[in-house]
Amino acid sequence: MSFRLLAALLCAPLVLMPAAPASAQQAKGDPLSLAYNVKPWTGDLDGMIKRRQVRVLVPYNKTLYFLDKGGTQRGIMADLMTAFENDLNAQLKNRNIRVHVVLLPTSRERLIPDLLAGKGDLVAANLTVTEERAKLVDFSSPLATGVREIVVASPGAPELNSLDDLSGQEVFLNPASSYYGSVQQLNADLRARGLEPVAIRDAPGVFETDDILEMASADLVKFTVADRYLANFWKQVFPQIRVYENLEVDAGNDIAFAFRKGSPKLAATLNPFMEKHRIGTSFGNQQLTKYLKSVKWVKAATDPDEIDKFHRLAEFFRKYGDQYSIDWLLMMAQGYQESRLDQGAKSAVGAIGVMQIMPATGKDLKVGDIRQEEFNIHGGVKYIRFMIDQYYGREPMTDLDKGLFAFAAYNAGPGRIGQLRKEAASKGLDPNVWFDNVERVAAQRIGRETVQYVSNIYKYYIAYSLIRAQGAQAAN
Repeated sequence: MSFRLLAALLCAPLVLMPAAPASAQQAKGDPLSLAYNVKPWTGDLDGMIKRRQVRVLVPYNKTLYFLDKGGTQRGIMADLMTAFENDLNAQLKNRNIRVHVVLLPTSRERLIPDLLAGKGDLVAANLTVTEERAKLVDFSSPLATGVREIVVASPGAPELNSLDDLSGQEVFLNPASSYYGSVQQLNADLRARGLEPVAIRDAPGVFETDDILEMASADLVKFTVADRYLANFWKQVFPQIRVYENLEVDAGNDIAFAFRKGSPKLAATLNPFMEKHRIGTSFGNQQLTKYLKSVKWVKAATDPDEIDKFHRLAEFFRKYGDQYSIDWLLMMAQGYQESRLDQGAKSAVGAIGVMQIMPATGKDLKVGDIRQEEFNIHGGVKYIRFMIDQYYGREPMTDLDKGLFAFAAYNAGPGRIGQLRKEAASKGLDPNVWFDNVERVAAQRIGRETVQYVSNIYKYYIAYSLIRAQGAQAAN
């Protein structure tokens, strides 16, 4: 979840060659360096060739682009753009010119605005061709054609026999996705026939389709919408989700790359490449099956038994969240990540209880007997408050980011996170923002564990927030 720079300076095959290295570190090669032409620029392929650079805007997710420990760049778009760079440079060989492709991870809602603002030259994503988007940008030959948008349900969701059964149900969607408009059109049809519309719940902007499908797999959200190929692809990872092949909210669209209008030279080079590498070709199909990853997916935090825990322990989390001025739902999300809210949980190293506190730490916290639920929760909240005050209290961060950094420090150690923040700042990333910024460096330097730990907590937090919202609605 989050948006990393995919340009490895002087590291074949996907590289960016700045006019002059900004530092010795960049000269040696660093996949997170931001030493590219940062000034906005617009133009066609001839200008890109002159600049020796094609800037490609991509969303960060576990299908399209992500970093493994050590800075290894992976994902469908990483491989596809490596192939595009090779193809483009083969055409330029006789001119003795080499153009470098740089991938710039960008939030989905910023892809087209950044393209139009000259912050990139091409959008490489599973971007649906829509009339609204076509008014703003031109599209390449399709990466995939006739892609249907279908309903996906969690294992605990009510059974659906038709789209009408979605009437009154909640559907979790990223507002920047094409799915959002498709469900709005469904709602217009439902209203016209006197039926209650679908309740659309907005996912945070950093949530990609795979994030939401992951949440559906864990019953954190009941319904969502996904491109058919993505839904079936991720069902191999999340077999619990139910993919409704027969419930289409959109009967079929093309997915393509986007570029600025008035770029015929780029189109003339890009379109033949897309035809040879689209989904359905040997290359495209291989990429779809290459990136099934084994990570610590979120668990079913909102099934009935777990909800009983939620309500039973909410009193303690509220009490100490108020006492230490921390969002109690965020702390409860950490408790679920640590132990699934199980006071009987004990780790291999001796940490105990809901918040997985070491006995020695419990004594230092002076909160009472941490073998009891209330005092264990008290200790966990107090400790996070300490981490925030000690390391992030004076930093210009949002309250949410202070919590996220505290969780990262809880998992990896505050000293390590401090080093990662400094490194992020040296690369032009924001050291006070976890998602899209410091987490990039964390993924590269210490691997996916801490990144997934914080990501899971945030997803549980969103799920618990939805539960609370549902409760408020029911009360009204």
